[in-house]
Amino acid sequence: MTSVIMQKRQHVFGVFALLFLAITIGFAQEKTVPVFKDGEAQIVAGFSDYKDWIRQDLWVETTFNTDGDNTLDRMHVAVTRPKQTDTEGLKLPVVYVSSPYFAGVAADLPGVMWDVDHELGETAKERVHPEVVRRGERPIISNSHLKKWVPRGYIVVHSSSPGTGLSQGSPTVGGQNESLAPKAVIDWLNGRAKGYTTPHGNEEVKATWTTGKVGMTGTSYNGTIPLAAATTGVEGLEAIIPIAPNTSYYHYYRSNGLVRSPGGYLGEDIDVLYDFIHSGDESKRPYNNKTVRDTEMKNGMDRITGDYNEFWSGRDYLNQMTNMKAALLMSHGFNDWNVMPEHSNRIYQRAKEMGLDTQVYYHQNGHGGPPPMTMMNRWFTHYLHGVDNRVESDAQAWIVRENDKQDNPTAYKAYPNPDAKPVTLHLNKGGNASGKLTLEQNKKQGKETLTDDFNISGKDLATAKKSENRLLFVTNTLSQDVHLSGESEITISVASSKAAANLSVWMVSLPWKEDTKIITDNIITRGWADPQNSKSLTESAPLKPGAFYDLKFKLQPDDQIIPAGQQIGLVIFSSDKEFTLHPKPGTEVTIDLDKTNISIPVVGGIDALKKATK
Repeated sequence: MTSVIMQKRQHVFGVFALLFLAITIGFAQEKTVPVFKDGEAQIVAGFSDYKDWIRQDLWVETTFNTDGDNTLDRMHVAVTRPKQTDTEGLKLPVVYVSSPYFAGVAADLPGVMWDVDHELGETAKERVHPEVVRRGERPIISNSHLKKWVPRGYIVVHSSSPGTGLSQGSPTVGGQNESLAPKAVIDWLNGRAKGYTTPHGNEEVKATWTTGKVGMTGTSYNGTIPLAAATTGVEGLEAIIPIAPNTSYYHYYRSNGLVRSPGGYLGEDIDVLYDFIHSGDESKRPYNNKTVRDTEMKNGMDRITGDYNEFWSGRDYLNQMTNMKAALLMSHGFNDWNVMPEHSNRIYQRAKEMGLDTQVYYHQNGHGGPPPMTMMNRWFTHYLHGVDNRVESDAQAWIVRENDKQDNPTAYKAYPNPDAKPVTLHLNKGGNASGKLTLEQNKKQGKETLTDDFNISGKDLATAKKSENRLLFVTNTLSQDVHLSGESEITISVASSKAAANLSVWMVSLPWKEDTKIITDNIITRGWADPQNSKSLTESAPLKPGAFYDLKFKLQPDDQIIPAGQQIGLVIFSSDKEFTLHPKPGTEVTIDLDKTNISIPVVGGIDALKKATK
């Protein structure tokens, strides 16, 4: 009997021992995996120790050859991934960032920018062409975005764009190779392209550690490249988050036929940017310079007329969106006068028309500024990890209201605000001092003239009590806040005393406020145009002095609440000191007030504006 009891005890003990061993082995073999909470990828301790990260450098073969040799160009790629992608066979999605800036840019030497002090239609003197001295320890490309995404269960991939850093080829500043280069990297991540351990060797590298799902992000030029990649329709690119992207190089360097610099970079043009980013192989630069800068760009950019042509059309991503299917979250500042807010708006509007999953985040500051981390996290969590967090059903537009924090945007159904309606304001004489902007059109206001002088800044023209160098028209003082949302559009009839003239239009909030503690943008919106392009953007014609030309063009998109106590002002002048060419002062520009008006998008429409201007 005792032996039977002992046998049963031994059996029970054996079962418990086996169970304990199984549990122990189970714990020992538990894998590190991404963790999600409230629809967002969480930081995981097992992914967070950067000393354990695996870093690889390689070169991905593209489908193009743009540097004059006999081989296809290869892009330098850097991969940073958690160790578990090796030790545990874990496959993760990719956050991918590409840039022409990772190896540095050329020095801003005297004469690098185009001279702007000359008459309209004249050829400027030749500028200085700088050489980029490659920056930093190679082959490391960049450490940006690693701490943000790797601990949350993503692989981060960086690549230098063509002709920069250790990537082969030539920069084209918006040319086809800048779309096909990131496409090749995404193809490699999905096993459809070849990667190599060296720029010229044949030892292959395969991306066995990824799910193949890719999201791209970046700011400015780095935000342009995700859009460029998405327009190819490449399989595997699931979502992009472009921040302040340049979506058309014509819109960046021209405006309605006018040669116009981006804000803060007077005299820059597309060939200047080419020189600034050309940090690739020095031995290939002479060929690249000859074929791209000194031939294609020289023949296509046309600083004489500013007309839109095939060169610019090929560098406009709005024209290339047919195959795009990646989910799109765009971010931009309404006061970005470098890459202006129209760049994101035009793509966002087309993406909506195409039925793509689309959201837009706008803030009241200048260049740059990503969406809040929670928005980016939810976007990538859904489209890359496949978590059903319903992000695609979130509000379509997010606007940071005046003086709110960047991570506290207000949700709207769309942009522009669906409740915004166009309201037309008419001009009343007295613009050299202060004419009225009214809802009613008072006919026979006649014509008024301003004299061009680029030496006077737009701010000084807007704030002067009286000036012969501009026309100013203002509403009554607002008795309550007025919410503007969308694009204002000016219809203007203009004559010039010369065969060419700049035309600049600002809409401002007056009186001008200087309180730097509060985000107050006195410039509501602005725009520029060339009267020589009154009939066609692609073909200009010299002005007949004294003859009137009718133009209609949109100003930059905005979403702004003009506070009670302010006036909405329209400033019309000729040369803009910070943006346009600087012809010799003295050109007379005349406006026919009876044939000129401005349509502004008011939330609540005309009734709201009537109440505010009693």
